[in-house]
Amino acid sequence: MACAPEGRLLRLVRFFGRGLLSLCDRCQACSGLLPDTDQPHPLCPACAARLAPRLGGHCPRCGELGPQASAAPLVCPDCRRQGRPWDGFAFHGAYEGLLRQLVLAFKFHGRLGQGRLLAGLVAEAYLRAAARTGEGAMDPAGPDLLVPVPLHPRRLAWRGFNQSLELSRVLAARLGRPVVPAALARIRHTTPQSSLPGAARQANIAGAFAAAPALVAGRAVLLVDDVMTTGATVDTAARALRRAGAARVDVVVAAR
Repeated sequence: MACAPEGRLLRLVRFFGRGLLSLCDRCQACSGLLPDTDQPHPLCPACAARLAPRLGGHCPRCGELGPQASAAPLVCPDCRRQGRPWDGFAFHGAYEGLLRQLVLAFKFHGRLGQGRLLAGLVAEAYLRAAARTGEGAMDPAGPDLLVPVPLHPRRLAWRGFNQSLELSRVLAARLGRPVVPAALARIRHTTPQSSLPGAARQANIAGAFAAAPALVAGRAVLLVDDVMTTGATVDTAARALRRAGAARVDVVVAAR
């Protein structure tokens, strides 16, 4: 009789232990149980398919999306006509569907699991671009430092974290290069870009960034952000880094 409580305790430990393990083995996108397969990310097959990278049908210089995802990458008219203030460019996928849901959950609801997943996707997007040659390819030597697109202190206090900094940290660990947030500052509080029509975004963000020459002059910089839609924010940030003397600016984002 004395052994009965211990037996019940062991059964409870085994039962709840299995429950805890099943909670850990869940898709980071939909929370469904994962099959026993090797995946680069904790994703179920359905979510992995929905989050497949966009490998074609876009401009390799800026990520502008074309109508056919299966088409070969082709430099868009804007990049041919006026160029960009950055050198290499990489993104994971289109800002729609499940990828958009993950970005919004991370950015506005603090879902850190989704943030870790997005950071892994950003790292893989960078490594794919570093492995290719031609238009929009990354510096094969790698960056000297990573710089997240900064938030204004007022926005940072409201949100509690900078999503671009969190993405940068994971990528920096993969590359073995430092993250230097102080290299770029947001010196003007602006209306959130997402609340403005495309035509107003460039004026809204103009003059919002200042880079530190002591930290970026003569160095190769990798600028990191979560989303690039019209490109106004990334364009303005890259130009600030150029004015401060950056020898090279590459850009990587999760969604385009």
